[in-house]
Amino acid sequence: MKRPVVPTAAAARAGRSPVARLQKHFVTSERSTDSAIRSALAAHAARGGAAAGVVRAARRAVAAPRVRIYPNLGVMLGTVRPEGLHALRTDGDVAAVTGTPHFTLIKPRMAAEATPQTTVGWGIEALEVPRLWKAGLTGKGVVVAHLDTGADGRHPALRGVFAAFAEFDALGEEVRPVPRPHDTGEHGTHTAATVAGRAVQGFSMGVAPGAKLASAIVIEGGNVVARVLAGLDWALGHQAKVLSMSLGLPGWWEDFVPIIRILRARGVLPVIATGNEGPGTSRSPGNYSQALSVGAVTKDLAVADFSSSQEFNRTADPIVPDLVAPGVDIISAVPGNRYKRMSGTSMATPHVAGLAALLFEAKPGATIDEVERAIVQSCVRPAGMLRERGGHGVPNAPRALAALMGPTVRARRRAARPAVRVRRRRRAQTSRTRRRGRRGAART
Repeated sequence: MKRPVVPTAAAARAGRSPVARLQKHFVTSERSTDSAIRSALAAHAARGGAAAGVVRAARRAVAAPRVRIYPNLGVMLGTVRPEGLHALRTDGDVAAVTGTPHFTLIKPRMAAEATPQTTVGWGIEALEVPRLWKAGLTGKGVVVAHLDTGADGRHPALRGVFAAFAEFDALGEEVRPVPRPHDTGEHGTHTAATVAGRAVQGFSMGVAPGAKLASAIVIEGGNVVARVLAGLDWALGHQAKVLSMSLGLPGWWEDFVPIIRILRARGVLPVIATGNEGPGTSRSPGNYSQALSVGAVTKDLAVADFSSSQEFNRTADPIVPDLVAPGVDIISAVPGNRYKRMSGTSMATPHVAGLAALLFEAKPGATIDEVERAIVQSCVRPAGMLRERGGHGVPNAPRALAALMGPTVRARRRAARPAVRVRRRRRAQTSRTRRRGRRGAART
């Protein structure tokens, strides 16, 4: 059954001039979750379906049309005249037509040079992650998609971390040949090392040091939508189970809802920052009900003043963020074999993404709904934390593991205990009977 088409804000504003009338749009296919999406998209184009419709509309709009197809997402990006959208909206293979929004990096509220003084980052300790490490869980075998400014592969914390790396240029084209892992800023290295950084000189900064990263440069500058779409499509091709993304659009924009739904349908848990603009604000797609949205707390587990939060008029998941995690004074790697202390929901988000990686290692067959539910169920709101600011509260790694694996373990223990007690009771009764028997024999 065809899903309703999403009208675009870009189309509604168009029509003032020939330049203003040319707007970029992306189209999601009704068959976007089909296992044979590549061949399905090719068939659509061959018979004049959704892909061909975008091409025809683009040719009417510009002299040298360029339509990008992202086969893993089932999304096409093209430029069309507003009047050409009608053909797309009425195409049976088109699930949604959406105007392209403008993404920006969620920049830290504070950044300062730092020297690690402890063996484990305070955020990792606050989530009690070392208890999962002691149980042998490090995120091994799990790929986390990391879309950011890149990551410095020469930093000791990130050597050997990458399952794959890519850079998408200002037009959203993948740079060839594939460059070595590098960072166009510092933000990406910091968040990458918080997800999966290895210990350096006794300092552990990565929540899931055994996990691998599929890291891509998608921001900042250029056609960010094309870059982000390309990065997401690329990450799906590398079997990522978790997405850690600290970027978004200020305010509410429904344009990327279909994309986040596609990610979930493809088995990727989207862990996304809510923003650093404070109460009554949030960013998309972190404020979608389909995302696991993350705010920030201080070392005292109080919601940071800058952490965005907002309540929406919807039945499902009305409070943003879903939860809060350590995001103030977080020490992690930055390029040049250095470390910085940063604060922001961008720092909190990779803590939760790393925790998700640990849980996926613990139960490889778990669904994203099961892992997400386990994390949320593990949360505790400290005294004084309002739900409208902190959502469900701060997650706890051992509690999350128990929520994911516990019922089976507890059931086995319950089944085993009565049998053990009975055997002990019988042995005790037998011993008492023998002693009584000996006494009786002596008396006679």
